[in-house]
Amino acid sequence: MERPRLSFWQIWNMSFGFFGIQFGWGLQMANMSAIYEYLGASPSQIPILWLAGPMTGLLIQPIIGRWSDRTWCKLGRRKPFFLVGAILASCALVLMPNSAALWMAAGLLWILDGSVNVSMGPFRAIVADNLNKNQMTKGYAVQSVLIAMGSVLASTLPYVLEHVFGFTQTVGAHGVPWVVKLSFYIGAGVFMVCILWTVFTAKEYPPEDMEAFNKMRNEKTGMMVGFKEMVSDLGKMPATMKQLAWVQVFAWMGLFCMFMYFPVTVARHVFGATEQGSHVYIEGVEWAGVCFGAYGVVCFFVSMVIPYITKILTRKGTFILCLLCGATGLISIYFIKNQYMLILAMAGVGVMYAGVMIIPYSILADVLPPEKMGVFMGVFNLFITIPEIIISLFFGWIMGHILGDNRTLGVVSGGICMIVSAILVLRVCDKGPEEYKEQIAA
Repeated sequence: MERPRLSFWQIWNMSFGFFGIQFGWGLQMANMSAIYEYLGASPSQIPILWLAGPMTGLLIQPIIGRWSDRTWCKLGRRKPFFLVGAILASCALVLMPNSAALWMAAGLLWILDGSVNVSMGPFRAIVADNLNKNQMTKGYAVQSVLIAMGSVLASTLPYVLEHVFGFTQTVGAHGVPWVVKLSFYIGAGVFMVCILWTVFTAKEYPPEDMEAFNKMRNEKTGMMVGFKEMVSDLGKMPATMKQLAWVQVFAWMGLFCMFMYFPVTVARHVFGATEQGSHVYIEGVEWAGVCFGAYGVVCFFVSMVIPYITKILTRKGTFILCLLCGATGLISIYFIKNQYMLILAMAGVGVMYAGVMIIPYSILADVLPPEKMGVFMGVFNLFITIPEIIISLFFGWIMGHILGDNRTLGVVSGGICMIVSAILVLRVCDKGPEEYKEQIAA
């Protein structure tokens, strides 16, 4: 059934919870490596300590996608998962900055990332559930705008709390500054409120054939059944999805390198800090948060114009341009010693992030069968998580044995990965929506 056109505010309400998700995730991206260093981690240990995010995405999103495809209750299909994920993630955000040891911080990161993944996968699927084909790119663009807004506010929050509201840099018992702790507490509240907004304002459509849906729902749905179906679905991916998978692999390898090493690179390479916990180190990490905020601002504005740019350059051409902007930004950091030039470099990453948040999902939504939308969106997430797992497991060895624990070269490696991703976009077959309908019908 063709869905009716939704107003901008209906699309906004449906996706507003993503603002809260990104707020929590943005705090994690901007501060976790520094928290690990506050607790005594070395550069070569950081990748393995970040393993929680990709592993929970690998295990949870496809299963949650499958379960949400088979769910219908008073709250709807996707909204129950939004709510459960928000409650657990908010608790983890409160506890995270109070970690007393590395193992505790790493364990809480597993809980936080697992909870975020419970909410995140269904948010991708709800856009495809509720919008018609002509509004699909717009729907994911709105999500990207909210992601950018959440990223900006979360990344800059410690800096704003100190320099605008006057909170001190006081370091707590376990080395984590008070402004970071307060930021995580605020993030927990924002996460919960935003999810509740979507739960109470967004509408979901019931299954068109309830009898067939109930029959599918009554089939075995255990974890092993879900895992076997996920493996089966991997073999049934449309050709376009397989091509996009390789693009995602290298794009997210690049982003993951940046998330792990950019804050500590700024503190040490640009600000010249030699010890974690020092005043200069804290200032550098806070400025890295401002830089993350800058790329979020750029992502916000670029997200609003991407639907129009794709009409001129096509979706593939726009995606290539976005990826090359990100690569240029990360590689240029090697040559930068001025803190304000970092903002220009991260602007390129903002363009890239807007592209990677919108265009693959817009292309994918055209090619996937509606009844499998949730599970295939979960499967597609594997091509974000698998490269991150590879980076987590093996990049520590590369840092220690090849890059000499040079955090800046870790960031540059991310830029090289983005160049490879841009080249792989050339292989993607992007048809028009009508051609995809014929392919799905066949």
